[in-house]
Order: sequence, then structure tokens, then C-alpha cells
Amino acid sequence: MSIELSKTQHETVKKLKSWFLDHNRKQVFRIFGYAGSGKSTILKFALAELGLEPHGDAGEPGFLAATFTGKAALVMTRKGTPASTIHSLIYRVSEATPAEIDKVKKEIADIKVKLSSLNPGARLLEESRLRSLELRLTDIHKPTFVLNDQSVVRDAALIVLDEVSMVDGEMARDLLAFGKPILVLGDPGQLPPIKGEGAFTQVEPDIMLTEIHRQAGESAIIRLATLAREHKPIPFGQHDEFVWKMPRDSVMPAQMLNGGQVICGRNATRIMLNNAMKQAAGIAQAYPSGADEKIICLKNRNDIGVVNGMFLDLSDVRDENETCFSAVVRTEDGDLVGGVEEKPERHHIYKGHFDDHVQADPERYRRDHWVKKGLIEAVWGYAITAHKAQGSSFPTVVVYDDGLGRTAEDRARWLYTAITRAEWGLVILD
Repeated sequence: MSIELSKTQHETVKKLKSWFLDHNRKQVFRIFGYAGSGKSTILKFALAELGLEPHGDAGEPGFLAATFTGKAALVMTRKGTPASTIHSLIYRVSEATPAEIDKVKKEIADIKVKLSSLNPGARLLEESRLRSLELRLTDIHKPTFVLNDQSVVRDAALIVLDEVSMVDGEMARDLLAFGKPILVLGDPGQLPPIKGEGAFTQVEPDIMLTEIHRQAGESAIIRLATLAREHKPIPFGQHDEFVWKMPRDSVMPAQMLNGGQVICGRNATRIMLNNAMKQAAGIAQAYPSGADEKIICLKNRNDIGVVNGMFLDLSDVRDENETCFSAVVRTEDGDLVGGVEEKPERHHIYKGHFDDHVQADPERYRRDHWVKKGLIEAVWGYAITAHKAQGSSFPTVVVYDDGLGRTAEDRARWLYTAITRAEWGLVILD
């Protein structure tokens, strides 16, 4: 490796190695650090020092790397460390069958038919049973994830978790249940799960990297991210050649189209911005046409190689029915999804998320549960939330600060996460 470790990084690798080789070690070793502290560099050196290869590559137990989101796993893989999502690594899907759903519906219908003929005591009992069945029917369409006791984790030497701020308590317990040593890389400044706090980031780290690399320390993006994390105001104006903070009304949707990836806080803001930017781009239709439009995948489809948070390029788009359209699909890297160039495979894409940009329907996803099976779920991606962007990075970013955050700490984490998605260009709109 041509990179030289700093004294702090060298000591970190040494401590990590000592932990891993200790047979009486605790199960989890935590290395935390803010943006620019070199966690990824330390990981590469540490794995090389331990002589660990990706699990399965060399026939010996190796390491398995995993992240919370599919896009974060993709980014990690692109940087040279093969990774998957935690969900795909340790869970399998368990779903109610159509027959099981029909059985519940029949029980509900039968109870409703006989209610009027029952005496008050029996009616009270059946009404209680009816409410229970109706609640069950509401949730029965939702797939549940159960721990996969046959996971490859059983035979691995080490589990590496990156971007762990989104991992909640239940998922953390399931990971720990395998009894394998776990190296956790985290940034305590980032957003926690939508519900609750990050399970792995609540505990004090074994090592907290506070030293910012010289190159990173010279970055205006890192400076502004640090201000956000420390709850300090970010001044309006130019911070370097490619980093600005400006009033929101000074930048129009047409300008945002040329500003890079737009990141906001709220879903309502995301829909508003996507509609405004679509209009500015001259896109009038509700669904994609394939003409250089920005589309983002919303759900992992590991069977065809598309992941949640990946941008997709669609061509030869054809309407199929009220639920879906079809298209030839390429990943953001330009790779064809299925088939060959001479005969590309067509994929069906769910319309529902695009329909939300026209009119919201709270019942849509429950109603379409079975219809969505096998469809790619995607939506307009001109603007995305910081939660969706987590684990990703973009050359240039426009942060549309819509005031998300119930507390000052929530605000700081949101803004820090959004800012640190930018690689070299950043505009904050406030």
C-alpha cells in the first residue's frame, strides 16, 4: 500500500490486531471517527495485517463486511472491500401465503355474518376476536425477516460492520447471536435509525479517531460538517471555490438540476422538489420516458443486481398496465441489467412510487403488496432524503435545509450527514 499510516492510525491497527488475536476477547471492537479521520484506510491495513481475505475466497474462514443499506454496501465494494447488506447476510424473508390471507379474510366475513344472531355476551367475545383478526389482516401483507440460522456468518472469522449508525437494537442483538467477533466502524455524528437510536453507536468506542487527515482537514466540506456537528452556525457566503451557503430563494429548480444531487430532510419536501425539478427539466408525464431522467431504486433486488439507493438509467420505456411499465435498465455504472447488448432483458417497474408525486394514497402499498412482487421499485431521484443518501457520496451536493429535526442534536446530525455526502462541491440552501 502506498499510503502511510499516521501514528494514531498505526496504534489503532495494533490495538485491533491485539483484540482479534486474544482468545478471551470481548465480542465487539468499536472504532469511531468523524468524516476525514481515515476509518476506511485503517480497515484495509488491519485486514492485511490480520491476513484475512473475503470469506470464501481462499477456502479458509475470512471476513464478511456488511452495511445497513444496499448503496453503502455497493460503495464499500467499489472501494475494494466486498460487502453485502446486514439484512441479506443474517435474515431470510418469511411471508404469509395468499391461502393464509384468504383464510383470515374468510374468518372475518364469517364472524360479521353471525354477529347479529348472537346474544350480548357471545357478541362481545366475537367482536373482540373480529378486531384482533382485522388488525392481523392489516399487517399480514408485510413481509417479516427471521434470523437465518444457516447464514454464512456461522463459518466466518470476523464480521466487519460499516455505516452502523442506522442499526437498531433488534438487528444488533441478532448479529451478536452468532457469537462471532465483530469490528464496528461508526460515525457518531450521523443520523440514527428513523425509530430509536443506533445500538452500536450508543456505547463508548474502543478507539475514537479525532485526528483529521491533513488533506481532509483542508477541505471546506469537512470544516462545514464540523461546524454542523458542533452545533455552530454556518455563515452564508463562499467557503471555497466550490462550497457555498446561500438563501433558499436565490437558487431556482433549473439551477438545482445542474448543482448535483439534491438532499433534503422530509419526504414532503422531496416530492415537492422532484416535481419542481421535473418541471424545470421539461418532464410533464407522471412516469419516466427514458430520456436522461434521474431515477433511484428503492428496494434491493439482489437477484438482478440492483440495490436500494442505486440510480438507474431506463430506456425503451413501455406502458404495461395500471400497476407497472417496462424498460431496459442499466445501473448507474452503465451496466446492463440482464441480457446482452444485442438482446437486453426487459424489466417491469412499479408505478406506485411515481403516483405518489401526483397524489398520495396511504393505502396504496398495502393494496399493491402482491402486485409489487417481482417488480423493480423506483422513483424520481432528483431530490432524495438524507436517510436515503446515507452510505452514498456524490461529487457535488445541494443541501436543501427544510428544518428537519425535533431537537438541536437531531438537526446537527441531519445537517452533518447531508453535508458529508459531498465529495468536492457543496451548496447549502437555508
